[in-house]
Amino acid sequence: MVVLRQSLEDELGIDPVALVEKYRVERDRRLRPEALGQYVDLDGDLSHYRDDPWVDADFTREHLNDEVDVLVIGGGLGGILHGVHLRKAGVANIRVIERGGDFGGVWYWNRYPGAACDTQAMLYLPMLEEMGYVPSHRFASGPEIRAYLQSIARKYDLYRDAHFQTEVTGLCWDEGEGRWTVSTNRGDAIRARYVTIALGPMERPKLAGIPGLQRFAGHSFHTSRWDYAYTGGGPEGGLDGLHNKTVGIIGTGATAVQCVPHLADSARHLYVFQRTPSSIDVRDNRPLDPEEFDGLEPGWQERLWHNFTTIVSGIYTDDDQIRDGWTSMMAIMRSLAVRKAERGEPVENPMTLAQIADYVKMEGIRDRVSHVVEDPSVAALLKPWYNRFCKRPCFSDEYLPAFNRANVTLVDTSEGRGVERITERGVVVDGREYPLDCLIYSTGFDVGTPFVKRIGYEIAGRDGVLLSAKWADGAATLHGIASHGFPNLFLMSVVQTGVSMNFTHMINEQARHIAYIVARAVGEEIDIVEVSRHAEEQWCAEIDRTALDQEAFLRACTPSYFNYEGDLKRRNVRNNQYGGGPIPFYRIIADWREEGTMPGLELTHRSKSPPAVGGDAASPQIPS
Repeated sequence: MVVLRQSLEDELGIDPVALVEKYRVERDRRLRPEALGQYVDLDGDLSHYRDDPWVDADFTREHLNDEVDVLVIGGGLGGILHGVHLRKAGVANIRVIERGGDFGGVWYWNRYPGAACDTQAMLYLPMLEEMGYVPSHRFASGPEIRAYLQSIARKYDLYRDAHFQTEVTGLCWDEGEGRWTVSTNRGDAIRARYVTIALGPMERPKLAGIPGLQRFAGHSFHTSRWDYAYTGGGPEGGLDGLHNKTVGIIGTGATAVQCVPHLADSARHLYVFQRTPSSIDVRDNRPLDPEEFDGLEPGWQERLWHNFTTIVSGIYTDDDQIRDGWTSMMAIMRSLAVRKAERGEPVENPMTLAQIADYVKMEGIRDRVSHVVEDPSVAALLKPWYNRFCKRPCFSDEYLPAFNRANVTLVDTSEGRGVERITERGVVVDGREYPLDCLIYSTGFDVGTPFVKRIGYEIAGRDGVLLSAKWADGAATLHGIASHGFPNLFLMSVVQTGVSMNFTHMINEQARHIAYIVARAVGEEIDIVEVSRHAEEQWCAEIDRTALDQEAFLRACTPSYFNYEGDLKRRNVRNNQYGGGPIPFYRIIADWREEGTMPGLELTHRSKSPPAVGGDAASPQIPS
């Protein structure tokens, strides 16, 4: 280690020992005993923060009391892609239930100025080959993404039996009928042979439980419910309603990074209340030329997905087809390996090399802040001190320069502990009140809350057992998509599955996998599909085993929704993603489909014969 440290100091100007200590100090400043409890449910007097500003609040329709083959809950990316894969497999009788007023999911809700994807559009927008679509820019805007997703829904006829402005209030399994009864806030009682819950992690907005939250007498809203009637302008900016307003925004994550430059352009004065700075890398957005896509071999997008997820997961490869800020650490790793080889030094294992590359990358991020932000004291507050993937990386060429404006003030909050309180007039930090006309909450979505609580309704399976009760001590599934005792029910979430930083890749893999099972069941007249108890136990054991690999990394991270706001004592590994990584996981489920007998699933045919177990239930498809 002495040789390694000296080499890094000489060659790269990095002291890993000092960085570890700096990261620890900055993390500890931000730890709060209430952890996830610092956020509040948007119920009761706070429920208006969830209201949909894009629909007619007086909308009504007739009750539904009928039957469908497949009911999909959620009309976002997951619901759309699942519907597409079902259509491709020949399943005709599909109904989508969606709380918003149209398809789009997070892109239906996120209409704040500057909203755009933060992975390249050719990665994020699915089905580009099939749709024959070329995104307008390297990073597509929110309106373009929303319109594109809706065009997919139209092409695959998902609007035919879709019902919007409808919230599911409960699911109940009828053993005698072999059907789910789905209740909604519209008085519906829909019977469904199969149900897929496709609610993404970015569906329910959240607020920090700041004292005085309801006292503010000015105007306030959440970024996922942007109020253009108040701010003026639109998704491209031009917020002329703010020219004579003093505005505050709480939160400096990915959403704030995109909308702060537009607020800075328009507000008389903008206060940005920061707990933890984001890492801000170069974005370098530009228009895309359709000729860039000419001549690409069929299947190019899935190959790009695999390449991106491989690199961002830290799997060493010499092939970087993306070549942007997301994948730049792999180039650093290659450079470090070459340097060591030239010096005759042993090359560390990939994890060690990846950590060194992380130090190098984050030093570059911090150096960029110093070069862009003119006031050294402000620049110091904007520098992130943590490993790169402790928080979702951000990319912007406008966010940091906004803090050079005379009408923008960065307020670093209470040694990283957050805003002290809210008054009728404004926000208090370190005893100082900042009077505001408008307060915007850029506090994100309810990602950290366990899935069964986040969906907001009870699921009663066989013998009336509630999923919330079964999962009280942690989730139990096979491959994250189904749970014993809840037949014909499928889940799309981040629980016990392979999670990619490109959510589209993850969602498409889940959508394809579940559609395969449902289509097999419909086509082969299988009444009941249920995970065997043994297969579930085996997969949970694999989740437990691979979770150990994540523990040390998460423990060292600054608090965020990635690590339960730093409270790993309450972290239940069973509710986490598959710790072996997304690429191995996608291989597991692809091999499972290829095997052909649906191992680990108990299958009951219409003859009502005793359930048969697909394949060998004692040997679920887990890696050695």
